Amino acid sequence: MDRDFLIELFAPFGAIGIRRMFGGMSLSADGLTFALVLRDAIYLKADHDTIPSFEREGMAPFCYEARGRTRVMTSYWRMPERLYDDPDETADWAKAALEVARRAAANRVKTRKPRRAKKAVTKTVRRNATT
Repeated sequence: MDRDFLIELFAPFGAIGIRRMFGGMSLSADGLTFALVLRDAIYLKADHDTIPSFEREGMAPFCYEARGRTRVMTSYWRMPERLYDDPDETADWAKAALEVARRAAANRVKTRKPRRAKKAVTKTVRRNATT
């Protein structure tokens, strides 16, 4: 997939950022990644609220091979093929994926452990005593 096609497909959704990654691309809006483009397919960010929509469409999560094992990334699901011909409905799915990205970002902030304060280092200064 080329950049121009992606820009046109997501035009009803709004402006998107496109960055190269791992031989594919990531799509973002408002500084959050909401989709991946890998192996000529678009994978939208998903969570427990949106996964049922993907399952009803017969879609599956992104999978890849690493060290002889199949790894499944359940946070990104393949976008239904029918959406490639329907930019308006693609926009609806992209909005839902962006909301998932926002929830995930908010959860990261909530669960992030606060950093411990560094101990103050005191330095003893020796003065030459001249009497």
